Amino acid sequence: MMHFSCDFCGKDMTPEGTGRYVLKMEAYAANDPTELTDADLEEDHVEEMARILCELEENDEEPELLPVCKKMRFDLCASCYRKFVRDPLGRENSAKFDFSPN
Repeated sequence: MMHFSCDFCGKDMTPEGTGRYVLKMEAYAANDPTELTDADLEEDHVEEMARILCELEENDEEPELLPVCKKMRFDLCASCYRKFVRDPLGRENSAKFDFSPN
């Protein structure tokens, strides 16, 4: 028998009749096509790459490489599913700061 629990609240969803929802998400870099201009063709890309490599060597840091595509899958109980559908980015629950004037 498979065991399922809500990935958000931890509720056990194994018993028969317990509602379970599957949430699949995919995140990837947007690739908006740009128009090629004469200035793009005149630019020296080899020189630009050399400049970038020199900067990396001077900073002695490894560049942070982000995954090209990230696929995620979550099991949610009915309550957490409703909350997600109502506010998928969690803006409603994010902290609102109200600083008093000092």
